[in-house]
Amino acid sequence: MHKNRTLFIFIFLLLFQFITAQKPQKPNAVEIYNQIQKLNFLGSVLYVAAHPDDENTRLISYFSNEKRARTAYLSLTRGDGGQNLIGSELRELLGVIRTQELIEARKIDGGEQFFSRANDFGFSKNPDETFEIWDREKVLADVIWTIRKFQPDVIINRFDHRSPGTTHGHHTASAILSIESFNLSNNSKRFPEQLKWYNPWQAKRIFFNPSVWFYGNQEKFDAADKSNFITLETGVYYPEFGKSNQEIAALSRSSHKSQGFGSTGTRGKETEYLELINGQKLNNKTDIFDGIDTSWNRVKGGKPIGELISQIATRYNFAHPSASIPDLIKAYQMIAALDDNHWKLIKLNEIKNTIASCAGLYLEAVALEQQATPGSTIKIKIEAINRSTIPMELVSITSFPDKKNSAINQVLENNNSKNQTIDLQLPQDAAYSQPYWLKEKASTGMYQVSDQENIGIPDIIRDTKLQFNIKINEVTIPFERTVVYKYNDKVKGEMYNYLDIVPEVSTKILDQISFFNDGNTKKIAVQVKAGKDNINGVIQLELAKNWTVSPASIDFSLDKKDSEQIVYFDVTPPKETSEIIAKSVVSIDNKKQDKEQIITTYEHISKQQILLPSEAKFKKLDLKITNERIGYIMGAGDEVPQCLTQMGYAVTMLTPEEINSRNLNNFDVIITGIRAYNTLPFLKTRQHLLLEFVKRGKTLIVQYNTPDRSIPANIAPYPLSISSDRVTDENAAVEFLAPNHPILNYPNKITDKDFKDWTQEQGLYYPNQYDAAFTPILSSNDKGESPKKGALLVANYGAGQYIYTGLSLFRELPMGVSGAYRLIANMIALKTTETEKTEK
Repeated sequence: MHKNRTLFIFIFLLLFQFITAQKPQKPNAVEIYNQIQKLNFLGSVLYVAAHPDDENTRLISYFSNEKRARTAYLSLTRGDGGQNLIGSELRELLGVIRTQELIEARKIDGGEQFFSRANDFGFSKNPDETFEIWDREKVLADVIWTIRKFQPDVIINRFDHRSPGTTHGHHTASAILSIESFNLSNNSKRFPEQLKWYNPWQAKRIFFNPSVWFYGNQEKFDAADKSNFITLETGVYYPEFGKSNQEIAALSRSSHKSQGFGSTGTRGKETEYLELINGQKLNNKTDIFDGIDTSWNRVKGGKPIGELISQIATRYNFAHPSASIPDLIKAYQMIAALDDNHWKLIKLNEIKNTIASCAGLYLEAVALEQQATPGSTIKIKIEAINRSTIPMELVSITSFPDKKNSAINQVLENNNSKNQTIDLQLPQDAAYSQPYWLKEKASTGMYQVSDQENIGIPDIIRDTKLQFNIKINEVTIPFERTVVYKYNDKVKGEMYNYLDIVPEVSTKILDQISFFNDGNTKKIAVQVKAGKDNINGVIQLELAKNWTVSPASIDFSLDKKDSEQIVYFDVTPPKETSEIIAKSVVSIDNKKQDKEQIITTYEHISKQQILLPSEAKFKKLDLKITNERIGYIMGAGDEVPQCLTQMGYAVTMLTPEEINSRNLNNFDVIITGIRAYNTLPFLKTRQHLLLEFVKRGKTLIVQYNTPDRSIPANIAPYPLSISSDRVTDENAAVEFLAPNHPILNYPNKITDKDFKDWTQEQGLYYPNQYDAAFTPILSSNDKGESPKKGALLVANYGAGQYIYTGLSLFRELPMGVSGAYRLIANMIALKTTETEKTEK
């Protein structure tokens, strides 16, 4: 009984959490008809891969919209290790963005979304390397947990488990774990702790989804033996949507904006291939559900339900969808009367949504403010309107998490809106709105999620909601709505955000890295932000014992919610080299708060609150810099300019349009950000000016770009070819190919120690062919590979210096890696060094 009750609550909350969007869905008559037809299909498909954007949206859309199957994508990671084309967020903040992009993609193609606890630590070249960093047993447990929870009839892998080393190690690892899970998910001796919630499950088949990409090119794919493949004609046109399957898939894929995966839809016939890897053989090689009962007959007592839903679909009146409600209510009662069952819970949720759609039943719970703190009382505006002639009564409203039931007993007359405001009391221990997988300290390879029931849930878990208990034909049905915040934008119109539960106060050390190289006392700015009105407290800066801070604490007072105050502490470093983590802590009524509030706002995803420890790195190290004026051309987005400013450089941001001879004369060094030539098409028209800048005696530092057609032929003054070469092992031994070169000696002596404690990867997209005019400075390689010499290339051009580097400085500098700071200081100083040599 305990298992069934917990299972019901968990799936109930999970389905609601995923299906409910910020903006209410308002389906038309054709979409409602599709909902009814989907009620009669009881089959499911789970697609498995490694990252956001790995999924085949054409297949997900096809199974969801053409076959009407319950379709989900399991991405083992949240894409934390990728790059970001729309902002500067990396690591866990990028993972939050990419999570939301996947959720938006599923809203478009009709699928659902799951994750494991695997942390995307960056590129790996084979699965062995991946499993050295991931906790293989835990990720396997998460895949099996998802299978037992979702109960797929069919599993499809994006990648081939038999080809390690031919693609990203995460890719192959995802397929290996999926193959292992196919049988292990039905073994009660494997991860028996999961059986408290879900029973063992055996999928019927598992496939590999080959493609042209896997074979290298279209010619090889066309020549491949496909005798063991099944074919699916996915180039379907959906007249009810006015779109082809490929057009829907392209819209879905275009949700991955942070990765630059905007896609143009196509039309016409298209074939997808699947290779059967394990499970029941097919007689019909065009139907993955061949021999699998996907009707209500698979549920004990379900046959009459299927027959009734078929009748509802046959008699459906597109002009009057509400005419289906009486029979839908009967079907709802029949489903509710079934024994506890996986499909019972899913179909109850689906049929409730269909009933509401048929009635034009609009239910909304809107908080009058977007943020609230634990223990506060929030006012919620209720709207309920029945836009059908079917008699309905709003019996009561139950609020959560306070579980307060308020009797309403109001008849919902046709097209007569009922509005009122209620109070909802938040508990003192109400959970903050934040990505649950970031609450606990993560390792390089794994996120920590202590609550088993939360594992795999895609989004922030939001507990503040209302349940509208509505009587229709003497049957009371609960309809749930998450509390949102709604406002009107003068340009965009009606806008929605979720209600966020926020800390009473948050704090932030404004500079995430501070240098104390001269040994002098430095003022450190700390921000305090109020989550509610009338906040008074004390703030402290906690440091290691050999550092000193004055004053020991500072009082603050904030009158209004969202108001901010900046206070300053004098920090003095020790005499010796030292690197510490400083922590900002606020005390209010003897209660400590130490969270920094980070808000991500992009138009294509929902607003997100992330709460991280309010920490910063303080560094007293042996770092010397020179006095160059730097112009920085931002590419895909990084935090390198802020890091350079912290070092003491004068940095000016430049756009390609601002590059002209007069402006360039104001600088000693120009640095292009990561993927600048990939993302700024206009930059190539200014490349000749940048090379002239070098020729006149200045320095140009070009950070990594990916090899594609956007790279201008004159990206360097001499021939240079960018490749996919990379060194993924951040601890790979580095050989100094030109130990006497100034870039390794001035103003900082670079040694092996400067390549210790790097993070995620050493470098990427190294040039593999370059003119003899270039001097390669470094060499390193991953295990079992040949040395890569393109990490740092330097060439004299005219009186100046051209530097190309694939080193992952954009990761190392924000993470406070000392050696990266010392090395980039030498790169910046190279012009000075060469000038001094010339003068001597």
